[in-house]
Amino acid sequence: MKKLIFIPLFLILAFCGFAQKEFTKYTSVIPGSKVSFTMVPIPAGSFEMGSPATDKTAKKDEKPQQTITLSAFWMCEHEVTFDEFQLFYEDATIPVNSEEVDAVTRPTPQYIDFSMGMGKQGGFPVNSMSQYTAIMYCKWLYSKTGVFYRLPTEAEWGYACRAGSKDMFYFGNDSSKLGDYAWFVDNGQEKFHKVMQKKPNQWGLYDMMGNLSEWTLDQYDNDYLTKIAANAKDPLMSPGPKYPRSIRGGCYEDPAINLRSAARNKSIPYMNRRDPQVPKSKWWLTDAGTVGFRIVSPVQQPTAAEAAAFYSKY
Repeated sequence: MKKLIFIPLFLILAFCGFAQKEFTKYTSVIPGSKVSFTMVPIPAGSFEMGSPATDKTAKKDEKPQQTITLSAFWMCEHEVTFDEFQLFYEDATIPVNSEEVDAVTRPTPQYIDFSMGMGKQGGFPVNSMSQYTAIMYCKWLYSKTGVFYRLPTEAEWGYACRAGSKDMFYFGNDSSKLGDYAWFVDNGQEKFHKVMQKKPNQWGLYDMMGNLSEWTLDQYDNDYLTKIAANAKDPLMSPGPKYPRSIRGGCYEDPAINLRSAARNKSIPYMNRRDPQVPKSKWWLTDAGTVGFRIVSPVQQPTAAEAAAFYSKY
């Protein structure tokens, strides 16, 4: 009789996840559901991060422009939706092998409708999430799929947004065309909209401008472009104080100037000012209805120990 060999579920999922990761576009179904998301390959390369000295619309934190080099990664073609996030929120019995992956923390109960009636099921982006919540979603998704996901660094986000463009917007410099690509103050009707309703950028990414602003991994620094070395490779401003953290992309309430590819934003304590809890929640942001997130996955996947160490930093 042949001896039966039992392989941990986590390793099976990990094998399946890595097996599919030829550097092409792929769609993943979240285990235990019918909900899927699609990841778009972002090729390795270099770009000019920030605004050129000749750009009169640029703000101080967009200068001086720096040449940045990025390793290849995948990025989700749209912002994380309520349908995706709700699986995490409702998962009371997350199966985790503690020897492979650190335990996953579930979000605390929501105490108000954070969507503010703007939309939930059926493709609306999830909003009012803290950066911590977004990263814990990534950690949960890793535990379910065996594939490492995280937020993009600010440099990765900027590179993916431009998609090879050097113009003010990824489609050019004519702001009159912005309504074809983004939900912003001129057409947003004071609410966010379902993902993928506007034209994508050249790399197939939707809503990189407008709809919801998006978290990145970085600590925000007004002098970010001064502090990272010229020709930097895969830069990251490591996390420090809770505020400020870097946010990119502009939102449905923003004017066109805030949706430029180089435009930067940051989190502030005001985003949680009406939180009735004491101490204030690290999960929910009562006054950040315009903030969401999207995920990336690096080609060079970390070990389980490296992944656990990464998630613990936040």
